[in-house]
Formats: sequence, structure tokens, C-alpha cells
Amino acid sequence: MSKARQAAFTALFIAMSVVLTRFASVRVAIAGVEGIRIGFGSLPNIMAGILLGPVYGAISGAFSDIIGFVLSPMGGYMPHFTVSAGVMGALPGLVLVLLRKARLSRRIPEWFETVLAVGTGVIVVSWGLTPYFLNTLYGLPRAAIMLPRIVAALIEIPAYSVIIRSVSVRYVRLTARNKPT
Repeated sequence: MSKARQAAFTALFIAMSVVLTRFASVRVAIAGVEGIRIGFGSLPNIMAGILLGPVYGAISGAFSDIIGFVLSPMGGYMPHFTVSAGVMGALPGLVLVLLRKARLSRRIPEWFETVLAVGTGVIVVSWGLTPYFLNTLYGLPRAAIMLPRIVAALIEIPAYSVIIRSVSVRYVRLTARNKPT
């Protein structure tokens, strides 16, 4: 796939993420701070990482966070959450790259690869980085935000995986059809 096409898809993923995160999510405040956001905002960034590669996933995540903040600010800008969004986009793609380099993908069904990649990103960011930053920056107790995050992840991981698998099958067909012969 050409760089121009990858850039266009990345821009599309950024736009989808901004809309889904800032305007189509439910925000739950804890102690006056947005502690939990329920929605599909990270799905396009994860898709960018899986379909285009970890670099494009990181770009999609970081830019969607910055653009989203400009369009709909919540308090002051915190680059910590831009890093988290970039990691959320990059990590699933990186997991797939590593699985394929280790040739584990021959022994693991593709649907399980997707679940593993998505799950790694959601767990590292949603259970690790974001609660750490919320605690460090705003003093939110981790215990107060972990239970809803665990429940959300148990819903997000399978839902994201099913959506990504169905989109990736069509994406592979589209890119194979448009390859120069």
C-alpha cells in the first residue's frame, strides 16, 4: 500500500476517533475529574495499529487526542494522555508484528491473535497507564477507578476484536484488489 493511502487511512481513523471519543462517549466524573470514558473512541486507533502498523497506530492515537482536546477541552492539556492514546494505537499492532516475526501466528488462530493484540493494548493502557496518570495528576484513588475499567475492558476487548476482524477481512480484500499487477 502506498504511503499516501496509509496517510489517508490514518487521517480517517483520527477523525473517527475524535468523533467517537469527544462527541459519542459517556464521560463519568470521579471527584470532579473525568475518571472513566465509555465508548468506542480508541477503536479506530487500535484499528490503525493493526491494519497499518504500530507507527500509524501511534500517530492516530496521539493526533486524535490532541485534535480532540482542541475541539472539546476538558480542563488543561495533559500530554500524559496523548502518550496513552499513542500507546493504545501502537501496542496492538506491535503485538501482531511480534507474533508474526516469532512465527507464532501459524499456531494461533487469527481471531485469537486479534483478541490478544487488542487485550494487550486495553490492559496496558486502561488498567495501567491511565489509572497511574489519573492518580499521579489528580490524586484519584486507583481502587475507585479500577472496577469500572475492568468491567469496561471485559466488554471492549471482545467487541473491538469482533469489529476489527470483520473490518480487517474487508480491508485485506480492498488492498489486494487495488495492488498494481
